[in-house]
Amino acid sequence: MRILVSGAGVAGPVLAYWLTRHGFSVTVVERAPAPRGAGGHAVDLFRPAMDISEKMGVLPRIEERATGTSRMTVHREGARHPVRVNLARIFRAASERHLEIMRDDLSRIYHDAARDDVEYVFGDSVTAVSPDGEVRFEKAASRRFDLVVGADGLHSEVRRLVFGEESRFSAFTGACFGVLTLPNLQGLDGELVLHAGVGRTAGMYGARHLGDARALFLFRSGREPGHHHDVHRQKELVRGAFEGMHPDVDRWLDELDRTPAFYFDSITQLRMDTWSRGRVTLVGDAGCCPGPVVGGSTSLAVVGAYVLAGELARAAGDHERAFPAYERAMAQYVRGSREAALSAAKTLVPTSRLGVWGLAQGARLISALPAGAGRALLRLTTRSARLHNSVTVDDYPPPPTASRGAAGAG
Repeated sequence: MRILVSGAGVAGPVLAYWLTRHGFSVTVVERAPAPRGAGGHAVDLFRPAMDISEKMGVLPRIEERATGTSRMTVHREGARHPVRVNLARIFRAASERHLEIMRDDLSRIYHDAARDDVEYVFGDSVTAVSPDGEVRFEKAASRRFDLVVGADGLHSEVRRLVFGEESRFSAFTGACFGVLTLPNLQGLDGELVLHAGVGRTAGMYGARHLGDARALFLFRSGREPGHHHDVHRQKELVRGAFEGMHPDVDRWLDELDRTPAFYFDSITQLRMDTWSRGRVTLVGDAGCCPGPVVGGSTSLAVVGAYVLAGELARAAGDHERAFPAYERAMAQYVRGSREAALSAAKTLVPTSRLGVWGLAQGARLISALPAGAGRALLRLTTRSARLHNSVTVDDYPPPPTASRGAAGAG
């Protein structure tokens, strides 16, 4: 059975790995000209995603590339003294297994895990999908596949082609974010420096293996910006939201016109009744993004890819059985991630001075308590911790006689 996966970010390579393990023949097409380089922004992997990574044999590489961020300094806008926070304690309280890694590092690790068993096509993209599985590409000749999976992110082209325009399924949370790469101006090593004010939060962090740093800007917006391809306008929105917040933040903003890498988006949730139609299904942010930055979408993508591959194997490639089973298995996790994302957005981008105070002092209190008490308080006060600690996934062992391309061949 031939399966096309569109997207080589996180969900795509994980899905490709497990599909090949279950005996399917996989092609991954990616618009970018090459596998992602080292960098991107920091993402979290929680227990279920780390368990799956361990099964893939890549956990040691992931642990080697962890950012190592263990401390946080929070500056409240208008306050004279910062709050020091032990992030390592908060992470341990939040989840039994957790680490932070740069997204592009993670993507490359997952890509390398199955690159010898998967056909990767870089520098191309899907332009049409027919009901019988014929796929047209921007550059390559048309090909026929038994199944097509959109793993191409929040602004998925596969979703648009098969399900319709993004606006039909997106829900703006009222916040936006920008990330830029810049010199490590403050020599940060294992520390996140955060500046929090009403309706805006900015942070800068480095990673122990990076020569540079990242600045993250989160801010409230009354309406969703419609400038998806206007980078100049996006930078102006960030600059306008944060100018004058603090001298450190102003120095970060000075790098907007010099940065080698800048990313901007609204924090938008996707809310679809189904992620499957005919021979096509969606995975990761393409089908159920809970909200970039705030929703644990990376772990959700890893789990979703693993479950989709497993359900296809369990159904011997019968998508009419596998796709509904995949959606049922993921439904509770997806709903929980949406709720957790909305809660996290309110915490990370406070709407009042009391919220700003609570962000700083709440983090300080959890990090100062003994491990057991800190974990109990965090679980009582955050949906995210409860969600990720409660997720379980089935074991999908590959058939003992499976060979690549054999399962569900047709």
